[in-house]
Amino acid sequence: MELKDKLLSSFLAFEENVNMNSEIHEIRSRAIKDFEAAGFPTRKQEAWKYTSLNKVLNHDYTVFPKKEDTIEYRDVEKYFIDDIDTYKIVFIDGIYSSHLSSTTHEKIDACLMSSAMNSSKYKPVIDNYFNKVAPQESLTSLNTAFSHEGAYINIPKNTMADKPIQIINFSTGNESALMVQPRNLVVVGENSHVQIIERHQSLTDHPVLTNSVTEIFADKRAIVDYYKIQNDNHQASLIDNTFIEQQRESVCSVHTFSFGGNLTRNNLNFYQKGERIDSTMKGVTVIEGKQHVDHNTLVHHAEPNCESHQDYKGVYGESSTGVFNGKIVVEKEAQKTNAFQSNNNILLDDKATINSKPQLEIFADDVKCSHGCTIGQLDDEALFYLQSRGVPAKEARALLMYAFANNVLESVKIPELKKRINNIIAEKLGVNIGFNL
Repeated sequence: MELKDKLLSSFLAFEENVNMNSEIHEIRSRAIKDFEAAGFPTRKQEAWKYTSLNKVLNHDYTVFPKKEDTIEYRDVEKYFIDDIDTYKIVFIDGIYSSHLSSTTHEKIDACLMSSAMNSSKYKPVIDNYFNKVAPQESLTSLNTAFSHEGAYINIPKNTMADKPIQIINFSTGNESALMVQPRNLVVVGENSHVQIIERHQSLTDHPVLTNSVTEIFADKRAIVDYYKIQNDNHQASLIDNTFIEQQRESVCSVHTFSFGGNLTRNNLNFYQKGERIDSTMKGVTVIEGKQHVDHNTLVHHAEPNCESHQDYKGVYGESSTGVFNGKIVVEKEAQKTNAFQSNNNILLDDKATINSKPQLEIFADDVKCSHGCTIGQLDDEALFYLQSRGVPAKEARALLMYAFANNVLESVKIPELKKRINNIIAEKLGVNIGFNL
């Protein structure tokens, strides 16, 4: 049975375990019909021209894990950022893990989507925000149809989250192949601030396909710092769909660090709904082998006096493939827009590939917009200079790559996270370079 047919039949079983009379289920029912009509995206679609899902769709995925598994903290401790105190929302094979989590209902709500969907306390927030910014596209509709579990984060007006929030999804490998579909909702109130760190991690080499959707709403003057660590096993594939709606004078940034996994597709969309908004998206990709990472971004400027900044750096080795498809849309009303987009790439080997397509669609006449793309190799003269000063060749290459990615790393606002990212990059490059961060 093809995966699409299996999912359609599995939806009938899914319906038996949820409230079919709820408004949420009406949304789910419409979504499964949308997915049935659209199917999985193919390379015939322009947005998927350089990324084929064929190699990740041919496994016999289990859609619902057979049992809840318990993982001991000592077995997964290295995946947490424990240098700082954080709230933790942890899932094991798509099921909430209470003993690994540390949630709160005090100043903020950092809890579960399943609880929020079924509680009258959270109904106003769910009614106002759930599925309001995620488009009706193939993979987002599929996630919406099966939406049940994930992270629910609500930061009330005039509130600063007292510590960062970690969202971690573990896959145990108990199933020969597993598909999970987490659904996250983040609502940040007026004048509020939150920092969130998200990670998907497989614990074995069994195939895992994650189709994740995250909706983020930033109210007036809200500040959101979102960090994604993608360093999974080579049999794990991730389709990450993140949609952000910003109101007047809000500041949102998303940093995406892609180091591992089989196939990774990041769909990141910003929608500006007021004046003096600042949107930032930055990323560092370091991959090798036959890994594939695709960044597909959109910033929609609809109001005047707003800014957006995109800066993606990629280092591709062996036979790996990178894709960058970034679009900036500036509507006629969005005068005084300042939009910047940059995609710079280094190919370490002859078989490594990068497909880059920066795009501008500008309908206003008083704007400052720029985009650019570079593809090259490490500077031989710089390598020679470092080696002439006694730096071994391998370390010299690593230093140049650190320098290449440094302006993205510098903007990470959590020092402990910055240190973790530096360590991952050093491990990927096979060197040991000391950092005092």
